[in-house]
Amino acid sequence: MKLVLWTLATLWGSTALAQLATPPLYQEPAEAPVVQSTPAFPDPPAAPAADLPVAAAKPANVREIAARLQIFLDQKQFGPGKIDGEPGEFTAKALARYLKANGLPAEDLATAAERLPLDEVSPIYAVYVLTEADLKRIGPVPRTPAEQAKLKRMPYPSVLKFLEERFHCSPVLLQQINPGIDFSRLIAGDAVRVPNVIPFEIEAVRETGKLPPNPAFKDRVIKIDTREKMLDLFEGDTLLASFPITPGSASLPAPVGKWRILGIATLPWFRHDEGVLKRGVRTKDFHNIPAGPSNPVGVVWIGLNKPGIGIHGTNNPQTIGRAASHGCVRLANWDAIRLAGMITQGMTVYIDEDRIPTPSPTPSGAKVSQTDR
Repeated sequence: MKLVLWTLATLWGSTALAQLATPPLYQEPAEAPVVQSTPAFPDPPAAPAADLPVAAAKPANVREIAARLQIFLDQKQFGPGKIDGEPGEFTAKALARYLKANGLPAEDLATAAERLPLDEVSPIYAVYVLTEADLKRIGPVPRTPAEQAKLKRMPYPSVLKFLEERFHCSPVLLQQINPGIDFSRLIAGDAVRVPNVIPFEIEAVRETGKLPPNPAFKDRVIKIDTREKMLDLFEGDTLLASFPITPGSASLPAPVGKWRILGIATLPWFRHDEGVLKRGVRTKDFHNIPAGPSNPVGVVWIGLNKPGIGIHGTNNPQTIGRAASHGCVRLANWDAIRLAGMITQGMTVYIDEDRIPTPSPTPSGAKVSQTDR
């Protein structure tokens, strides 16, 4: 099915918005739920944050209508990218995939969205209270690899960055739903409104060089579409999850082919080698960047049997799908950690499966070399 780009002008006009808002419209209760702690790894979330026992509330404006749909999809493992209250390309792709995975008609995305149980997301925003432990995860991050290599960890550079990643959202949305708040002045005990998602908790992620195999996942398959900029996880014909990605660049594209996962590491260190990044050639001039949410490969490294190539997180989730990478496949950290909990080493990864050349048949009587076996 050819995905039609879902834009505000075509699928989120005033008529569709009015239908999705389900009258009567009213503001949320003044008291939103306080976010509860839920481990971010290794098990994927068992239930959406909407399960919190709070009073129902309907979206009161365009931003809340879109944010509610994005939260719904995010909690179902069909990532719309950053939650920003603006229905764009990746919200449309996530919705189309969710509908397909659940056997629902997807010809008209706006109409299909009306039929989803979006009331599960209620209220749309929760309240998060900053702690002293949160503030200890924030600190200065030097700009150069040489200076970064001197650190013991790569922390969040600001409270705003910490909250963006913890609640899968854009800084603009946080500022919109917290008018008058100066995020640079927040201290422990201060409360902010955040999207009502199960938070990504960096403190629950442990530094592990190689996760143990999970035989239950060995037959699952990852399919990456670099043109769609989407990663899909299948078990047989069942689509389990889908996330937006940044897949390589024009000079160093993600390699087309059938690959295999060699190992999965959490909180990896990053070997910064300009030769690898610019030319794909390993050199002796490099810097080892320590682990942390600001590490260039984020909080997960999924190594493939293609030297130097992997699927990994990022230190800048706002650029996913909208910037280039150095040949690898990049996800937001909150998506990367969920993916890591649903896969295992030895799994097959297809990158642009439809572009993989079909092997030519061996002529009758031809000799097969050892390398062909």
